[in-house]
Amino acid sequence: MSNNRRRKLARTFVGASLLIVIGAGFSSSLTDHGNASTEIIKTGTAGYMQVVVASGETIWSIAQMLNTGGRSDLSSVVDQIVSANGLASTDIKPGTKLWVPIK
Repeated sequence: MSNNRRRKLARTFVGASLLIVIGAGFSSSLTDHGNASTEIIKTGTAGYMQVVVASGETIWSIAQMLNTGGRSDLSSVVDQIVSANGLASTDIKPGTKLWVPIK
């Protein structure tokens, strides 16, 4: 096996492992809050992942689920979600796909 091929394989393995760890961490943070209804559909770049909004969820409830990293200001998490998705308001509907910060 060539050196370049080994490097590519190692990078692929590290990337896949990171996605699994991030997904597991988000899943456990959802279950800790009793509402594991938001579905993660894919991860993005620059610390964001995409989720599907479940019935009864709001940007504020999603931000609260994500606020496990010690962020003191919940409104800043909401602002990040609104900005990342180019939303005109915080009103969202079930089934909406949103990019949300993972850190």
